[in-house]
Order: sequence, then C-alpha cells, then structure tokens
Amino acid sequence: MSRIALGLAAIASVGAAFLPSTASAGENLCGARVEIVSKLSQHYKEQPSAVGMVDKNAVLEVFVSDTGTWTIIATGTDGNSCVLSSGDGWQAKDFVVGKDA
Repeated sequence: MSRIALGLAAIASVGAAFLPSTASAGENLCGARVEIVSKLSQHYKEQPSAVGMVDKNAVLEVFVSDTGTWTIIATGTDGNSCVLSSGDGWQAKDFVVGKDA
C-alpha cells in the first residue's frame, strides 16, 4: 500500500473525532463511493465542486452545498471512499496559481 493510501486510511480512522456535526458519531465514514456520494446529495444537498489526483491510487473530491456545507472525500481504485473532513461556511474563490491573491 502506498504512503498516501496509508495516510488516508489513518486520517479516516481518526477523522470522526474532528468532524463537525454534519457527520454523526454512529455514521460510517467509509464505504462505496456511490453510497457516500448519494448520502451527501440526499442529506446535505452537496454536489461535486472540485477533484484532484492524489496519486495513481486515489482521488480527492470536494462536495459543496448552496448553503455552504462541504465535505472532502478520498476514493481509492477499489471504488471505496472515506470522508476526510467536513464543515460549514464554504466560499468559492477564483485563484490564479503562482499569483498573489
């Protein structure tokens, strides 16, 4: 398993202690991507906003709602995803890489 995958697994395993109230204590933070995405859409009205490759084995995605809630998930090549973080107050901003904001 790659360092990134191990790191993501470690973050997911301790993430519940640091997640805001959008994730309840008994909620499973990992599962099939299709199920995680469905829950984000149905329960929080969050839709995909950004995506990036972690490495050849994982993709990171940001889901955001119109009310400003957000969730970051990581998905492995096996189709399983883990919630890494979530919160409120998301604000989109256009950044130019290499330029001062």
